Amino acid sequence: MSRLILTTPNSAQKVVDGLYKDLERRLEAGPSALCPVDLSLSFLTMCHAQSCGKCVPCRVGLEQLKALLTDVLEGEADLETIDLIEKTAKVIVNSADCAIGYEAARMVLQGVQGFRDDYVSHIEQGVCSQSFKDQAVPCVALCPAGVDIPGYIALVREGRYRDAIRLIRKDNPFPTACALVCEHPCEAKCRRNMIDDSINIKGIKRFAADNAGIVPAPECAPSTGKKVAIVGGGPGGLTAAYFLSLMGHKAVVFEKEHKLGGMLHFGIPEYRLPEARLHEDIDAILSTGVEVKYGVNIGKDVTLKELQDEYDAMFITIGAQLDKKLNMEGEDSEGVVSAVEMLHNIGLGEKPDFTGKKVAVIGGGNVAMDAARSSVRLGADEVKIVYRRRKDDMTALLEEIEGAEAEGCELVTLQAPARVEADENGKVAALWTQPQLIGKVDRGRPKPVKANLPEERIECDIVIVAIGQNIDYKDCEDFGIPTKWGNLISLNDTSIKGMPGVFTGGDCATGPSTVIKAIAAGKTAAANIDQYLGFNHKIECDVEIPQPRLENKPACGRVNITEKPASERKTNFEEIECGMTCEGAMQEASRCLRCDKFGYGIFRGGRVERW
Repeated sequence: MSRLILTTPNSAQKVVDGLYKDLERRLEAGPSALCPVDLSLSFLTMCHAQSCGKCVPCRVGLEQLKALLTDVLEGEADLETIDLIEKTAKVIVNSADCAIGYEAARMVLQGVQGFRDDYVSHIEQGVCSQSFKDQAVPCVALCPAGVDIPGYIALVREGRYRDAIRLIRKDNPFPTACALVCEHPCEAKCRRNMIDDSINIKGIKRFAADNAGIVPAPECAPSTGKKVAIVGGGPGGLTAAYFLSLMGHKAVVFEKEHKLGGMLHFGIPEYRLPEARLHEDIDAILSTGVEVKYGVNIGKDVTLKELQDEYDAMFITIGAQLDKKLNMEGEDSEGVVSAVEMLHNIGLGEKPDFTGKKVAVIGGGNVAMDAARSSVRLGADEVKIVYRRRKDDMTALLEEIEGAEAEGCELVTLQAPARVEADENGKVAALWTQPQLIGKVDRGRPKPVKANLPEERIECDIVIVAIGQNIDYKDCEDFGIPTKWGNLISLNDTSIKGMPGVFTGGDCATGPSTVIKAIAAGKTAAANIDQYLGFNHKIECDVEIPQPRLENKPACGRVNITEKPASERKTNFEEIECGMTCEGAMQEASRCLRCDKFGYGIFRGGRVERW
């Protein structure tokens, strides 16, 4: 019997593993404006190096693709080369023996079909059409509102918290609210990922908001004599009102409720966004002279046509505050409620009593998590989150899912709601679900299909439906605004085709989205309304941003935000998040690589910025 030898990694293998991890980090931090031809060639070269060489399509075909892509980059190709690349890639996709070959060719094929203009640009002009200057600083490029993130991080590091808030407000009048509830897309492509992990941008912003105190809004420009009606007092409407007021226009907000904030107030529970913290932002916005008319029901108290006649321009941002129906048997039973309605009532101070109840929440987004975690705080004995896909496919933020689980909510995945069972009094007795089998990828996510298994019964007293939101667009449609799939249709500049002076944006135009995207829509609308009114105001900020420190940036762990213990926080609606300490915030701010001053960040306005 021959001896067996236990194989252990040698130094060479450890180096290779480290190189792979470095590559993974660089890919994670890669900006979206990388040259698609160059990226395709790099990926193709790596895949070809992994080929076993047994099949011709992989051994020979990938080599031919590499040569063709190289010709495009080196200016030795013509337009017929693009067609040849596409044909060659199709052949390899259809004939390669393993995933190394056909996946490499598929990536090239998708690139040449999706970025054909870039291939043409390389051939005809010798340059890539992708604009690196627009993507120079990844965090800024990925922030819908375009906030100067490296700038305010540098200010926090210098202890200038008030200036940090002033700089944020140049582009986003909700620094506190976003510090608490923003989904922080800015962190996704942070170049710090190449070293260790992304900067905790949201946490640093929270530290600035916690320590800045009351920061007055900037002075408004002289009055222009123009009046703008803003329909909706949510984040988009208030953002537009803020910037229009700073520009010297009279902004008048028409709000259906008796409180401002929209879904910030009526959709996000206080344990995530306390009302007092939200009003830090709202009070600063109103201090610029924004006028608010509360309790105005558009279509009854005033029509859109009347507002159009009375005001010089109008911005419609009514949000998406209607619930979606499942259209299943028993949905009208007593005890079936919508998450939107439930959270809205909690925002009004009307908290239902779920003491001793068993609750089933249908959905996998942030609203579903909010409804589930609120149910725990309302006294529910048992809360189950029922979702037809897997946990990995949930659209909710990972920290929201983990928070719900820590507070005692149970995830029931791969179960599609089938019907609601009611008792003899018409009250909810159970939710019946159909087991699912995860299937093929459809639109980026694996699609669940019906499994060959019997329905399952989940005993419950309350069923909360959190599967999405609809828009109450009837009055807008009657006014003449075109709609599609329940959304208001606007142009890229938020204007309405054929309706001069009427603009729309936010959830009512895009469908339910994030707070920061609604803020970006309000900012864009304000700039375009200003231009429509015949002006070209620029919102300036006189804050001087510190120059980068010339120092080493060794690998360093990320400072994360902590929360109160689950056993303590789940008993009330008090804020659960704990901000950074000064020591932690300074360390985290020092990790910033200052991409606004290094790399492609030196390109500002088409020139190299010196410092």
